[in-house]
Amino acid sequence: MTLRLHFCSALIVLSVLAAFPAPLFAQNLSAVTPENADATRYGRGWECKPGYREAGDGCSAINVPVNAYLTNRSYGSGWECHRGFLSNSDACTAIKVPANAFLNATGDHWQCERGFRKNDNGCAAIKVPAHGYLTDASYGSGWECERGYRPVGEACVAIKVPKNGYLAGTEFGSGWECNRGYRAADDDCVAIKVPKNGYLADKTYSLGWKCNRGYQANGNNCVAVAMPANAHLDYTGNDWECSPPYSQRQDRCVR
Repeated sequence: MTLRLHFCSALIVLSVLAAFPAPLFAQNLSAVTPENADATRYGRGWECKPGYREAGDGCSAINVPVNAYLTNRSYGSGWECHRGFLSNSDACTAIKVPANAFLNATGDHWQCERGFRKNDNGCAAIKVPAHGYLTDASYGSGWECERGYRPVGEACVAIKVPKNGYLAGTEFGSGWECNRGYRAADDDCVAIKVPKNGYLADKTYSLGWKCNRGYQANGNNCVAVAMPANAHLDYTGNDWECSPPYSQRQDRCVR
């Protein structure tokens, strides 16, 4: 019984195979993969070999110019220029590195060496004035002035620090600041006159002084804060505000 079943199954398989023409199987097995391609199990069933790219139903050779190499990518030209060369149409032309320059890290451009900067013809030396020094910045003049000097045109000019002043750590503004207890007035540092019931303040205050708690500035003096009934000193200590549940109405606190 078992032999008869195997025999019948074999006859069925042979009958099915006989129903398809032999050329169809030949096409599926060999004609599907074009020349210069390898069969794959995904996509269209084949891919072009390295150095070739899809062209219609086949693979055509990639024309790699001199001084270039294959990228094995399916997009773009399929090749890139060697370091020190640039793509120019279908060719790779050498990058002309001028004197006092070098190829950048990617090898597709050049940069000027330290102490030089790019101009129309190549790299020109940066002229550093007396009391100046080179910087590594790729913008600006390429140099800065030493401490105690400031840039004026193409030169470094000494900063004139007035009496009771000192050099500031910046090239902007006057280049100097006044000592504590003094404030700038034109090109000089003048003593700050602190009124009674006041004290020296930080430089952010234009007067150079502030009034003690309970006092407020009035011209060049510190006068006591006049508070109405049901009020108290505010967070600054130099003015007043109404205590809840009162609210301010002009110079009074009312309910």
